[in-house]
Amino acid sequence: MRRLGTVLALLGGCALAVAAMPAALAHEHPSGITDLVTPAVVRVEATAHVEITLLDHLDDIVHIKKEYEVPIGSGTGTVVNPEGAVVTLTRVVETGKDVKVYAANKIFAEHHKVDVPADFERHKLDDDRLDRHLQQCYPPERSTATCIIEATTEIRIFPNIAPADDEGFRAEIARAGDRPDSPAVLVPVGRADGGTGMPTAPLGAKVPDTEGAPVAVAGFTGRPAADRPETVEIAHLRAGGAGDGGRRFRDPEGKADEPVKLGALIDRGLLGGPVIEDKKGEVVGLLVGGGKDGRMIGVREITAALAEAKVTARRGPIDAAFEQALTRFHTKYYGDAVPAFQRVLDLYPGHVVAAAHLKTSQAKRGTAEDEGTRSAAAPAGDGGGPPLWPFLAGGGVLVAAVVAGALLLWRRAAQDGPGEEGGTVETGPPVPEPPVGLPRRPQADEGANPTVVVGRSFPALPKLPSGGPSTGPGGPVLVARGPGADGTAGGSTGGARGSGADAGPGTGGTGTVPQPVAGGAGQKYCTACGMRLGQAHRFCGFCGHPAEV
Repeated sequence: MRRLGTVLALLGGCALAVAAMPAALAHEHPSGITDLVTPAVVRVEATAHVEITLLDHLDDIVHIKKEYEVPIGSGTGTVVNPEGAVVTLTRVVETGKDVKVYAANKIFAEHHKVDVPADFERHKLDDDRLDRHLQQCYPPERSTATCIIEATTEIRIFPNIAPADDEGFRAEIARAGDRPDSPAVLVPVGRADGGTGMPTAPLGAKVPDTEGAPVAVAGFTGRPAADRPETVEIAHLRAGGAGDGGRRFRDPEGKADEPVKLGALIDRGLLGGPVIEDKKGEVVGLLVGGGKDGRMIGVREITAALAEAKVTARRGPIDAAFEQALTRFHTKYYGDAVPAFQRVLDLYPGHVVAAAHLKTSQAKRGTAEDEGTRSAAAPAGDGGGPPLWPFLAGGGVLVAAVVAGALLLWRRAAQDGPGEEGGTVETGPPVPEPPVGLPRRPQADEGANPTVVVGRSFPALPKLPSGGPSTGPGGPVLVARGPGADGTAGGSTGGARGSGADAGPGTGGTGTVPQPVAGGAGQKYCTACGMRLGQAHRFCGFCGHPAEV
């Protein structure tokens, strides 16, 4: 029976494995995985708002007040939680250039009509008097300064939504790195679009370390607009760690010079853009560099910066709904994808990628490309997915192997004879032999005296002398006093009585005889087990037998 149960369990396991194979293949994560990240890609622009007052005392006392918006940096960022926290590079939002110098050059050139470049360099003028005033306008501010300057930094985030948001929302720096290519963490101080937050990008656990690992990069070359969608480009990583300068890129086939290609994209606006792993669609780094050398910093630097800023990267309800819709879309179940994308747009009306995929799904719903329609129209046994015959053939081979193994075990068991649970129909199951080393109890001798004296009282009951009353030709019989022997019971206190037919009225016909007791004539014993009884006991405390029987 055990062997039969094992065989049945194996057959059931094989059947479940075969049945699960098509389902497992049908639920593989689809390709086109950059769609998980691109909704969370944003444009980041940082500017310095400078208010400067020029104190002109050369001729008449004149105060000229100006305001300038000085660009600090721009690039691409990635939203990492529904509240709108963004990771980008430090040099996108901070600059080592002095914006106050720029404002001084600008206001001096405009007011005094002199040729001073509008840049971040300190310049000298040929006119000594004007040059002295210009040098006193440059920071730091002194008591003899000719300029009073105040500068504040303003960061704006432009999300990837439709219609495009020309104003964006304000953000502030929660954490900036100590190097220009270190990650910076921004948190919104204004609004964040969507009642349930913003779309986010998943962060990976580590960077692929194999040579030629495929990735994708994404970002914006300007503010998002209908005619300026996100830019996505394919790249490949070099093997090994990032090093001090960042992880490098190289095309394993040598068809493109990827550092130059990516460097050009960085200069156009993809600085700080996400590097997306090819299989799971997770962000594994940020783009750094520029010119002819595009590189990448890893995800561990990103997570460390988030921890220092006390910002938690997490996904939101928009992302869960969008990922479900993407699964239906990329597996070509367009009829099911339509309501799924509509749900995403209900949560986040400006979702550009969901809107584009919804339009495609509506156009292909019910057509020959729709796998849902093909599955419903296919005849029985002809599914629209992968063919089932390979799985059925494999299952048949497994079942045949299990059956062959079971038959082999059965034949071996038949050759070896019945086992522990064997036996035949005529003889039945065999009786197990006693363990070796345990002596068997000898069978009882029918001719021996069956009377056995058992002492269960404490102290042991006395035995009758030889020749006393007995029930047969054997040894003495263990007896107890009858109720009439108790001096307090009002019965006879005479000597020993016979058993059975010789019992007088004092014994009540119980076949008991008084016993000589060293402790006194009033002692009683249970007639069932021999336990000593007290004077007032009506039942035996050991076996429960009535004392007055």
